[in-house]
Amino acid sequence: MLYLLISLLILLPVFSGFGAAVNRYIHTTVTGVAANVLTGMLGLTVTFTLLAFFIPFSVWVEVFTVIIGFSLFLYLKVYRDIILFFKVQNFWFYLFSVLILFAGSGFPFILDHFGYYVPTSKWLAEVGLVRGIANLDLVLGQMSFWHILQAGFSHFTDPFMRLNSIMAMAYLIYVFEKKAWSHLILFPVLFLFVQSPSPDLPAVVLSLVVLNEILSKNKSHGWLFTVSVFAFAIKPTLLWLPVFSLLYIVSDPSRNFKIFFGGAAIGLLFIVKNCWTFGFPVFPVQTFDFGFSWKPHPDILQISSETAYRKTFDMQFSVAEIKGFTLTQLMAKWLSLPFPKGFINILLILGLLIFLLFCVLQKQKVYWLLFLSIIIKTVLVLAFSAQYRFFLEVFFVLAVVFFYKKANNSQVFIFSTGLSLIILLMISFPKTLQKTLPNFRSGTFMTGLSVKQLIKPATFKLERFQTHQIGNLKFNIVEAYFYSFDTPLPAITPYAIKKYDEAGIFPQLKGKTLSEGFVWKKLSKTDQRKLKQIIQKMNLEKYGR
Repeated sequence: MLYLLISLLILLPVFSGFGAAVNRYIHTTVTGVAANVLTGMLGLTVTFTLLAFFIPFSVWVEVFTVIIGFSLFLYLKVYRDIILFFKVQNFWFYLFSVLILFAGSGFPFILDHFGYYVPTSKWLAEVGLVRGIANLDLVLGQMSFWHILQAGFSHFTDPFMRLNSIMAMAYLIYVFEKKAWSHLILFPVLFLFVQSPSPDLPAVVLSLVVLNEILSKNKSHGWLFTVSVFAFAIKPTLLWLPVFSLLYIVSDPSRNFKIFFGGAAIGLLFIVKNCWTFGFPVFPVQTFDFGFSWKPHPDILQISSETAYRKTFDMQFSVAEIKGFTLTQLMAKWLSLPFPKGFINILLILGLLIFLLFCVLQKQKVYWLLFLSIIIKTVLVLAFSAQYRFFLEVFFVLAVVFFYKKANNSQVFIFSTGLSLIILLMISFPKTLQKTLPNFRSGTFMTGLSVKQLIKPATFKLERFQTHQIGNLKFNIVEAYFYSFDTPLPAITPYAIKKYDEAGIFPQLKGKTLSEGFVWKKLSKTDQRKLKQIIQKMNLEKYGR
């Protein structure tokens, strides 16, 4: 907790300094401590993304960023607003702040932390954005904007990768600045995401901030649309947010189409970044094929598509079986998945039906625009991979909308505190959760409370791997584990190794160094025998599932 508090005391001023500079330049009417922090995150993410095409995020990048951020923080006198804000806060604000620090100091348990978040940040910090890196391991082709920002502060300001805790704190500041108490109803659920740089948390926070500003009739159209596209670039399943912002802005007679420039620029950068790392505009969708030579092998893409399709039904059925179901059977099986997935799916459908009735009764255009946007997102996700986690932010949105300006602050404080204690007890002592919800995979990775986390955030160490070479690529494979979270670069997961063997291909360096990128190459008979020997020797069949 102490280390995390120090990170917070460094990064809040840095983000605030950059954010204040950007907000003054674009003359936005969105003001406040939280607005500066969020805008600073946006501005630095764009800057870091551009830099990552050319250089890795060395410690010097972080040093210069912190110095410039603090200089802006002092020069623009942003500290006055922060001091004033913290002076007037009540007991509840500081209670939730301590709870964020406590939750954020726990052991990471989200599976993607080990298989995606940490490896992505390592590549960005040590090499930068690598062309065709999806050929090394398909999941690395995502390179989320959020992990680009995380990698920029991974040396000394936030070495434990707790950027989500900083975002949660910024959101708490926003809620108390705006007195938007309905946002606190489900706020404790975010404690499940503050141990890892999961894109889900910033996606939820940014969507709720934009929603609140629109419901408050904010006219800073440029800021709203830019933040909406930024949220989409962090988590593309948030497609509904830029659609909602666009519909809201277009329906306003006072609109000025120049305000779309910022969002369009971020959208273009998002597409270029994906084409560079993955070979297609939006990961993992394989549409708009521009014929880049570094795009992944068709068999690997096919496996990815089929896996995403099967995950809709919790991997219970083959693709052929799913295609043989009628629409009614598909819905029935999706809604009857094992708890908690099927239950969450049912809640989603009920929530949307209640929201439809709400729109009819309220008779306000803004709610209909929001409903239409969410329905567009729902249809697209259902067609691609209707996993319950892709609908997470919808529940937050519905809670905020239903209780907008109706929530009593004292009642919300008590309810939110109670829910916080339940979630924190569940994280700290997970045995009961693991017995109650054996189908909740992330729950099996919860290790509970550690006294050491009161000083610094808890982390895992493995550091077991073997080094092999096929063709011109010398690579590392983790030993007796599924994910390469602390394996030296370049690392390939057992799952990827297995799929390359099935496809008869293997990644190769495009040039002589890692920074020059990767392509795939057909395996020779000699290399194929060598790969099978590696799989057998390391028992990768067990860990390659």
